[in-house]
Amino acid sequence: MRVKELAEWLGATFEGDGEREIAGVSSLDRAGAEDVAFAVGKKGEDLASSSAAGCLLVGQAFANPNGRTLIRVQDPRAAVARTIHRLHPPLTHDAGIHPSAVVADSAVLGEGVSIGPLAGVGKGARIGAETRIGPGCMIGERVQIGARCLLHSHVTVYENVDIGDRAVLHSGCVIGADGFGFVLEGERYQKFPQIGSVIIGDDVEIGANSCVDRAALGVTWIGEGTKLDNMVHVGHNCRIGRHVVVAAQTGFSGGVVVEDYAVIGGQVGIGDKVRIESRAVIGSGAGILTSKIVRGGQVVWGTPARPLKEHLEQLANLARLPELRRQVRQLKQTIDQMRNRQEK
Repeated sequence: MRVKELAEWLGATFEGDGEREIAGVSSLDRAGAEDVAFAVGKKGEDLASSSAAGCLLVGQAFANPNGRTLIRVQDPRAAVARTIHRLHPPLTHDAGIHPSAVVADSAVLGEGVSIGPLAGVGKGARIGAETRIGPGCMIGERVQIGARCLLHSHVTVYENVDIGDRAVLHSGCVIGADGFGFVLEGERYQKFPQIGSVIIGDDVEIGANSCVDRAALGVTWIGEGTKLDNMVHVGHNCRIGRHVVVAAQTGFSGGVVVEDYAVIGGQVGIGDKVRIESRAVIGSGAGILTSKIVRGGQVVWGTPARPLKEHLEQLANLARLPELRRQVRQLKQTIDQMRNRQEK
């Protein structure tokens, strides 16, 4: 693809050699003459000056004193993401069922579905058009999976789960396992039957080895466009809103509600029945106590989680403790010396 064709496809303007051929996307430090790279911020601009990239994706304010070939866009990160999709399309897979796969007679497969080696599809399952089920995946009874989804190898979907269109489930994730529900009767724990379901909206992506538990009663729900990183655990009866972003190793206890566009960092622990309102931000490593409400737009950090300004003030106070301890020790020595003089 030529530079001017890429610029036209992005709806942007170019400078320099519009006839230059671009074959791939790379980072600034590794790009070659046939690559496009993107530059943002001062650090990116500094690296761009020495980059061998054939074309740069840059913001409107980017200076170009050396007359480099570039394309000016509103958001270089978003533009390079689109460019990657164009220049590095995903691998295609032939439709059909691998001879080693086991598909129930009552399962319904849409046009262009691909079922990989050693995969299994249970009774009454429905899989939408052009969806790919990777090697070793297990799809339970009465599962519904929408169109153009991608399940990488060894994904397990338990029975009675509903997944929307264009979902991406990475290797090892488990959808619809029992929630952690037990009742103490006398001296023994008895299992509380988990008879609910899981509903996952359109355009959801769930990372490798993540788990979404079914509801005890009712539904565990993940909204449209939400992205879960690797090793995230969503407990029973949680409701995760639309376009929520959750980083790795975060855990949601049962009954948590997360509203639309919230951002949750990695290794966050969230107690039972917490409510995180729309566009709240939870810092990495935070701990949110049971039944707490994080207000919309609020940024919280720490354990227990508190507003970021308060958290930073407490960190600053902790940093001053050694000096405060030294001053108290000196003060005590001074008082002891005064007392000794008085006694003499």
